Amino acid sequence: MIKKILVANRSEIACRVIRSCKEMGIRTVAVYSEADKTALHTQLADEAVCIGPPPALQSYLNMEKIIQTAKDTGCDAIHPGYGFLAENSDFNQKVCDAGLIFIGPKPGPMKLLGSKVMSRVTMIDAGVPVIPGMKSSSKDIKEFEKSASEMGFPVLIKASAGGGGKGMRIVRSEDELKTSVESAMRESLSAFGSDEVYLEKYIEAPRHVEFQVAADNFGNAVYLFERECSIQRRHQKIIEETPSPGMDTELQKKMGETAVKVIQTAHYNNLGTVEFLVDKNKNFYFLEVNARIQVEHPITEMTTGIDLVRLQVQIASGEKLPFKQKDLKQNGHAIECRIYAEDPDNNFIPSSGKILFLKVPISPGVRYDSGIYQGADIPVFYDPVLAKLIVWAPTREEARNKMLIALKENVILGVKTSIGFMSKCLEHEEFINGNTFTDFIDKNMKVKPDDDTTLLNKALIGAALFESQRKKNGNNIQYATGEPSSPWQTIGGWEICLRQYK
Repeated sequence: MIKKILVANRSEIACRVIRSCKEMGIRTVAVYSEADKTALHTQLADEAVCIGPPPALQSYLNMEKIIQTAKDTGCDAIHPGYGFLAENSDFNQKVCDAGLIFIGPKPGPMKLLGSKVMSRVTMIDAGVPVIPGMKSSSKDIKEFEKSASEMGFPVLIKASAGGGGKGMRIVRSEDELKTSVESAMRESLSAFGSDEVYLEKYIEAPRHVEFQVAADNFGNAVYLFERECSIQRRHQKIIEETPSPGMDTELQKKMGETAVKVIQTAHYNNLGTVEFLVDKNKNFYFLEVNARIQVEHPITEMTTGIDLVRLQVQIASGEKLPFKQKDLKQNGHAIECRIYAEDPDNNFIPSSGKILFLKVPISPGVRYDSGIYQGADIPVFYDPVLAKLIVWAPTREEARNKMLIALKENVILGVKTSIGFMSKCLEHEEFINGNTFTDFIDKNMKVKPDDDTTLLNKALIGAALFESQRKKNGNNIQYATGEPSSPWQTIGGWEICLRQYK
């Protein structure tokens, strides 16, 4: 069994990995940039080492520094989390060459499936249905123009080296193509250290459904059911659930078996996720494989009872899968909301600052995976995810209601967050009815700003009410609950949020 692990990541996923390691009796080493010197993951680990300045290329993407730190601290394995170097096959190979264990797939399968282009070609040869697209990445705009012309607009630009919405652009006309390709290449280079991108045909408003898979080093492979990930902003998932409201037993079995075929074709080991797009007629198409732990893995854990990080470590330690496909069952319904430091009223622009007040929901069936604490600094350099709020209940409607309560109880002051926006999504009739497609936000959640007159009237009413209370109670106004711990007593500054959603 592995004895000591360096966690090559930050924020909530680093905290998540560290917690499972502690339960297994495994020591951990956290790495951090200068911007993260007080981050929660550095406090949870047994040791913490600074690996560079804030820019990711000089810290969390610095392969040599991370590997040397692992060796210097006596680690025998590295867990990459998600993002950064998690799907970088060169890093994987360097870890193995250094005599360390990479907690994930072997370098060969990762290189094959981590490359969106190579994996597409492999799956076509294996008879797996795929979306039409380029067979190789390119930097020649003429090749992009030719491929787009053959497929027909709209097309989708995607990063070959990673996911999470980074390096992704929808292009609806030839006029947009050149600037979109250049922009996607820059973003991909910044996020993954590679500027390779390619084109796919863009399918309008499908469901985005992924299957969790696991494979050991002895030829055993299973799927741990699906996750519905269709509610997205800027091509990045924000709400996930399982089971998918668009899934039936027959389709689930067919897609699950296809997912296993995908990883067996690539001789894949450890955990991964096979992603599909499902159209309105329930035809499904292979999208890609995420060769890592997924952000949304907790909803699978909540409905199967399996600790997926523990399973990763067990497989990397050379153990066989502890179950077969027939042993796996889903129980109940789970939903995850990603809590971002961002402003939904301003095109989801990231927000930074200090967490001045934090209240976490606590209730049976509620889980809160986070990398924050009251007083924590939120830097501008990285993905703005603060936490993941996960709920479980026997039915979808019960889970939805439980999530709404948990969101209301989750208070974060000091930075703007997506909490209120998440509630609006879950309250929408289309979500309630299970009509969750990738155009959900664009179609149903557009912000409708108040006009200037309405804003002024609301501001005047608010000011008048405040002045009335001040005169009545003097300067000792008890805000909100009036309890000493109330954030309204300890935090100065008022902000009137005057936005309405259609």
